[in-house]
Amino acid sequence: MPSVSAEAPGAGSTMTDDIAVTDAKVLIPEGISVRVRVPASSANLGPGFDCLGVALGIYDEVIVETTADGIEVEVAGQAADEVPHDGSHLVARAIARGLSAGGVIAPGLKLRCVNAIPHSRGLGSSAAAAVSGLAAASGLLAEAGIRPPFDPDELVQLSSEFEGHPDNAAASVLGSAVVTWTEQGGAGSTPENRYRARRLVVHPDITATVFVPDTESSTSFTRGLLPDSVPRHDAIFNVSRAALAVVALTADPTALFAATADRLHQGYRAEAMAPTAALVAELRERGYAATVSGAGPTVLVLSIGPVPGDVREVAAASGFVASTVAIAGGVEITRSSD
Repeated sequence: MPSVSAEAPGAGSTMTDDIAVTDAKVLIPEGISVRVRVPASSANLGPGFDCLGVALGIYDEVIVETTADGIEVEVAGQAADEVPHDGSHLVARAIARGLSAGGVIAPGLKLRCVNAIPHSRGLGSSAAAAVSGLAAASGLLAEAGIRPPFDPDELVQLSSEFEGHPDNAAASVLGSAVVTWTEQGGAGSTPENRYRARRLVVHPDITATVFVPDTESSTSFTRGLLPDSVPRHDAIFNVSRAALAVVALTADPTALFAATADRLHQGYRAEAMAPTAALVAELRERGYAATVSGAGPTVLVLSIGPVPGDVREVAAASGFVASTVAIAGGVEITRSSD
């Protein structure tokens, strides 16, 4: 397959073997396929609101193939009957965004999605969908010989733009735990926000347990419950705990309990998720580093070793199913030529 510039070609460009150029976009050939596997994620980890995240070993998988025309979406697993099966599907929209970033359009796409990440539970399902689509686009661009795959920084930027903030998205891209931040864009040459992330190597003794309820939660609704300002002593409290969280995650897991305390967001959302808040309180009374996972209603516990059966029974009595999950690696892209 011949190479084509990563920049979108100008009008009047010509055909290069079987890669056509049309309307300043490269037309990607039919019959190219990639497989993507992307982990779930938990954001905030208590004090690190919108800036800390961890990848968790629950995976969505997508197989994407370029076709002659149209968009066909097959979905199995979580929320299979609740999501669209056309071009409005989140993964399909993310693929289109990724191809556009590479100066490419696809005449048609076939997607086969197998979802294991629960939807609207605070485990980063929408971020995983965005990362899936953008990673698939990256693989298609590389498989077609059009440009190299997006590097991790590019994937973090594109998926965070798509999602709106980088904590879940960066965790799914990079794996392990992440610290993220946003550099505000201006009116100059880079008006858009720049989304940044750095990967932390999680201490090998740390185990993650998720307590997932049947109920769903809306991130936009729970975010709307947060105040515009907080007392200074609460802000100082969270700054200290977020800094400690980096130490606890990487070097000293014995500090996890103190490092996951929060005064910035969980209390303000508690009334809207009473069972979640009650379970977090119960687990913390027992000495476990329990937090609301993202916007909830899932509860995350980070601990040294697995959570014992009696604690799982307490959670089950409140309608939560406990699962021990791995701290996951980042998104995986398998091209048909690999």
